[in-house]
Amino acid sequence: MTPDELKALVRTVPDFPEKGILFRDVTTLISHGAGFAACVDHLASRARAAGAEVIAGMEARGFIFGAAAAAQLGIGFLPVRKPGKLPVPVIGIDYALEYGSDRLEIDPGALRTGSRVVIVDDLIATGGTALAATSLLRQAGAMIDHALFVIDLPELGGADRLREDGVIVDALMHFPGH
Repeated sequence: MTPDELKALVRTVPDFPEKGILFRDVTTLISHGAGFAACVDHLASRARAAGAEVIAGMEARGFIFGAAAAAQLGIGFLPVRKPGKLPVPVIGIDYALEYGSDRLEIDPGALRTGSRVVIVDDLIATGGTALAATSLLRQAGAMIDHALFVIDLPELGGADRLREDGVIVDALMHFPGH
């Protein structure tokens, strides 16, 4: 399936989580067997072209797409977790959200210094989570210069913010609005 055909599988939910937002829901894409497989094929192909040795995915939907692409490539997957989820000593980063803050953590022992890591997530909006993950992974010694997304919301500027941080950004599809 082409990215345009995959785009047709993404459900748009108006006024969620608040009035005026058009929420791009990937659960309809994930639940479509052929669509999900094609989406993972596209991501894996792009990760391979970027020289990925490890794929990192942010909780939670980045786990779905990233782990599937990593398995297809036969490379490792590194989960970038919400706080308090890992049973070992972690390194973490706090970052700002539109309304508050959050934290990401990783097990630094799960990553070999100098590994070429490609970030995979379902969607990039403002880029806060992806930028925080990039910083955290670099702190752990990873080489990060590519990030792959199923969806980009270009009007929110996240992809541009990542590019300004030296990351090549690629998305399978783009949607206007928020």
